[in-house]
Amino acid sequence: MGTGTGEQDRGRWAWRGGPVGRRAAAGLLAVAGLAVLGAVFVVLPGLVVDHDLAGAGVAAQDRLKAVNDVRTTLLQLLGGLVVLFGAYATWRQLRVSQDGLRATQEGYVTDRFSRAVDQLGSDKLDVRIGGLHALWRIAEQSARDREAVISIQAAYLRTHLPWPPAGREAPAADVPINDIAPLETRAADAQVALTALGVLCRHREQSWVNLSITDLRRADCDGLWFPEVNFDHACMEAAGLYRANLTQTSLVSVNLRHADLATAVLRRARCVLADLRAAKLVETDLRDADFTETDLREANLRKAAAHGAVFHRADLRMADLRGTDLSTADLAEARLEGALASERTRWPAGFDHTAAGGGGGGGARPGAPPPPPPPPRAAGPTQVV
Repeated sequence: MGTGTGEQDRGRWAWRGGPVGRRAAAGLLAVAGLAVLGAVFVVLPGLVVDHDLAGAGVAAQDRLKAVNDVRTTLLQLLGGLVVLFGAYATWRQLRVSQDGLRATQEGYVTDRFSRAVDQLGSDKLDVRIGGLHALWRIAEQSARDREAVISIQAAYLRTHLPWPPAGREAPAADVPINDIAPLETRAADAQVALTALGVLCRHREQSWVNLSITDLRRADCDGLWFPEVNFDHACMEAAGLYRANLTQTSLVSVNLRHADLATAVLRRARCVLADLRAAKLVETDLRDADFTETDLREANLRKAAAHGAVFHRADLRMADLRGTDLSTADLAEARLEGALASERTRWPAGFDHTAAGGGGGGGARPGAPPPPPPPPRAAGPTQVV
């Protein structure tokens, strides 16, 4: 008896929870809905009209018209609700589709990111370059991945171009700069990483990027953005930094000999103990930069904007200062023997530039421009002057 009763109960629950039960429940709900709609459109309008008339006698034709008006209003209201429900359902479907598309895109980007990073470890140069370009493209398309790509590129440069150089393929530290090929020739993958970094740093969010202690001799950085980048103790001799943005960049003890910094922006840059001998700083923005104890011998600062810059104990011997704005610069203990000046050179108020030579020479003086540099050699790397 117990077994039979249990089987009957299970059959009853299976019928209630199965497809047949669900169809029956849906039918009952439909019938109930129709009953409610019938009550709303048949009974409710009359009740509303009778309530508004408050017992006043009216003709049957007028009462019928009032009831039909109420029904019309209810139909319009129902139609509006249907439209709103349809709009909400469409919006929900669109959101679901967008979420699915976003998840698909993120999965695709993650896959591309992983494959690009794997390419960086290849022994083949073209594969590494392809991986760097892929990361660059991902960073331009995905703002969420931009900071990660910047960090990877900076780490790639630090590990592949350490200073002093490591490895048999890298030029030794004591090789003359004119015997060293441009970075894009001797390490094309590193030049790609550096260029991508200089483009992506224009719209980055993190404060500092670390490129310290790197070998960037004869690197091409023209027009690139490196604000708040740490180049401390790096070797950037003969690097091209024409029109580069180096705002608030840290250049402590960096080697920038013969570098082309013409029309670059070094506002508030920290160039303490740096080596800028024979560097080209024509029309460069040096406002509020710190050149304390920096070697600027024979550097060309012609027409540079250096007001507010600090040249405390800097070596400016034989530097070209013609047209340079030093009106509010700090030149305390700076050496200026043999420096070229002109009537357009603006000195700090009360500063005696003729006495700044310290007795070793005639002090800062106007004069003719230095002789032109020798022409480049017919063969081999470009001559740097």
